[in-house]
Amino acid sequence: MKLKLSIVAILLLAINIVNSQEIKSPKFGKGLFNLVGKDSSWTMKVGFRAQFLGTSTWQKGESNQSNMLIRRSRLKFDGYAYSPKLKYKIELGLSNLDNSGTSSYTSNSPRIIMDAVLQWNFYENFELWVGQTKLPGNRERVISSSSLQLVDRSLLNSKFNIDRDMGIQLRHHFNLSEKFVVKEILSISQGEGRNVTTGNLGGHEYTGRIELLPFGNFSNKGDYVGGDLSREQKPKFALGAAYDFNNSAVRNRGNQGSYMVTDNGLFETNINTLFVDAMFKYDGFSFMAEYAERDASEPLAKNSDGTLTGDEVQVGHGLNLQSGYLFKNNWEVSGRYTNVELDKNITGKNPENQYTLGISKYIVGHNLKVQSDISHLQIKNDHNELMFRLQCELHF
Repeated sequence: MKLKLSIVAILLLAINIVNSQEIKSPKFGKGLFNLVGKDSSWTMKVGFRAQFLGTSTWQKGESNQSNMLIRRSRLKFDGYAYSPKLKYKIELGLSNLDNSGTSSYTSNSPRIIMDAVLQWNFYENFELWVGQTKLPGNRERVISSSSLQLVDRSLLNSKFNIDRDMGIQLRHHFNLSEKFVVKEILSISQGEGRNVTTGNLGGHEYTGRIELLPFGNFSNKGDYVGGDLSREQKPKFALGAAYDFNNSAVRNRGNQGSYMVTDNGLFETNINTLFVDAMFKYDGFSFMAEYAERDASEPLAKNSDGTLTGDEVQVGHGLNLQSGYLFKNNWEVSGRYTNVELDKNITGKNPENQYTLGISKYIVGHNLKVQSDISHLQIKNDHNELMFRLQCELHF
C-alpha cells in the first residue's frame, strides 16, 4: 500500500508541475513525457516498462509445470540537475520479482529501488558516479533487461554476476588512435548488494574493468544492446575484462546469494571474481562471448569451533556463447550455449549445460517486441529439463 501511494504521489507531483514547465512529447519508446525547467537548469524524462512472461517446463518423470507472471515492471526517471554535466538516474522495481529478497539486512522491506545514482562529468572524459547502480562486471549483466537478445539472461549470469551495489565509480575513456577507443572503470562499493540498511556487514568491494574497441564505438551504444538492431555498416568489436575483489564477503556469491550465518555472527571470506567478454556486430549479425570464474580464500563457512555451517561460497567457472542474425523484416533467430561448472568438492553441484534457441520479432526495436525461446538443460548425473518461454516487452 505504501508503495502504491508513493508512486501515485510521484505521478501527481509531476502532473501538478506540468503547467509551469516546457513539455516535449517524445516518440514511442522515448519516455512517457519529458519535463524541462523554465531556466533549463534541470530535466526529467519519465518512463515505464513491463514484461509479460509465460513459461512451461518439462522434466523427465515429472508432470508439466507452467507459469504466467509480470517478469519485470519498472518506473524510470532520468535527466540532469543544475547542469547537463550532472546527470541522474532513478529506477524503481514494481513487480514482486523486482522487489523480492527481503531480509533483516534490508529491514524486512521490499527492495523497490533498483538504481539511484548521480553521474558527474567533472573533467573532460572523466565521470564520477555516486549511488546505487550496476557494478562494472560481466557485459550480459550490464545490458538492460529490456534490451536482451533472448527472453532472459544466461545461467552464467545467474550464477556469477555481481549485480548492483551502493558506492562510487570513476569512469574514463580515451582514444589510442582515430578509431581505437579504450574505456576504464574503477569502483568501490559496500559489498552487500542493493538496498541494504544494516551498515557494512563485511569489508568493501573493489571492481575494475577495461574495454577495448579497436574499430570505434558501436552505433547507438550497441555494445550493450542485444542483437544488431542498428545493422552496423562496418564490423564493430569490443573486448572487455573485469576483476572484482570482495573483502570479507558475508554472502556466498560475493554481494549476491545467501548470507553465511554462524554461531556468533556472519562468516567472512575474501571472494575474487574474474570476467572476460567480447561483442561483435556487423550487418545484422551479432556474437557475444563471456567467461566467468570465482574463487575464495576460505570457501567453506565455519562456526567459531571450526565445524562447518553447511554454507559454502559458489566457487567455479562458466562459459556463455551467444549469436544471432536479424533479418530485414526485423525477425531475429538467435542461439546460446552455456556451461557452468561449480566445484563439486565444495558445492556438491554437478556441471550444467544449457542449449537455447530463440526467435524474436522487433516491432519498435527493443521497446515493443515479442520473444520466445526453448532451452534444453542437461545436469550431469542428474535430470534433463526442457523449457519454453514466451514474453512481450512494452517500454514507453
